[in-house]
Amino acid sequence: MRIVVTGGAGFVGSHLCDRLLAEGHTVIALDNLITGSTDNIAHLAGNKSFQFIYQDVTEYIYIAGEVDGVFHLASPASPIDFPTLPIQIMKVGALGTHKALGLAKAKGARFLLASTSEVYGDPEVHPQPETYWGHVNPIGPRGVYDEAKRFAEAMTMAYHRIHKIDTRIIRIFNTYGPRMRIKDGRVVPNFISQALRGEPLTVYGDGSQTRSFTFVSDLVEGMYRLFMSDVFTPVNIGNPNEYSILQFAEMVNSVTGNKAGVTFEPLPKDDPKRRRPDISKARRVLGWEPAVPLEKGLKQTVASFRRAIGM
Repeated sequence: MRIVVTGGAGFVGSHLCDRLLAEGHTVIALDNLITGSTDNIAHLAGNKSFQFIYQDVTEYIYIAGEVDGVFHLASPASPIDFPTLPIQIMKVGALGTHKALGLAKAKGARFLLASTSEVYGDPEVHPQPETYWGHVNPIGPRGVYDEAKRFAEAMTMAYHRIHKIDTRIIRIFNTYGPRMRIKDGRVVPNFISQALRGEPLTVYGDGSQTRSFTFVSDLVEGMYRLFMSDVFTPVNIGNPNEYSILQFAEMVNSVTGNKAGVTFEPLPKDDPKRRRPDISKARRVLGWEPAVPLEKGLKQTVASFRRAIGM
């Protein structure tokens, strides 16, 4: 197939491009590099099955020739982006999704939206199934991302119902791995960067809040399976193994050999207290579940960070 990936130079997008190429597809990656980097796709230079186009997907997207699939991953997605790029996040969720869906409609292509566990907000249901509608503060600091993705899901379903577009929606839970931005602002790069510098890890609150960490190759496997399936309703892809932030900090210190311990800071506003996917649907309809243990994936991620910062 000939496939367009918006956000193709990002952390997840670049790994998805690798997977699609490995499956024999032709890939066109679009990215305006606001948070992505050509470093993530530099190894694909010269690959005749790969093309990169510098493109703001909130503007009209023109692709010559046939397109069989569109993966819409474009969006800043880190907590540090929420206060600094709020309008861009809202625009790519609304206008960017509209333009990407327009491309799929014009080409008769299958469309996959990369949504997020953030649509569940600070959940009052645990673990979170796809049937849960969420608990989101629309005017809080995280609301720009949460609501952009909720809107994107609604628009995707509208195009599915009205224009009969063949759509997929994946709800992505915390994902980590090589090519994450070092100054990403999320817990994995924050902890690894501090540990490699020999600093105490900054834990917000008392560290009892939980997250579930999915290695990027597991996410991409789930994403590809969903795209190739006939399931058009949202599907959670994440790791159901839940860790407290304090447990995770201790694991990072252990893997890196950091002896500096942890420090505690106040919990940010609207930070979810618990986050764990119910992946019953993914198991049932995709035959998917994560395969990479956290410690193994963490070691690979730490090694990539060491290379990136020259340690």
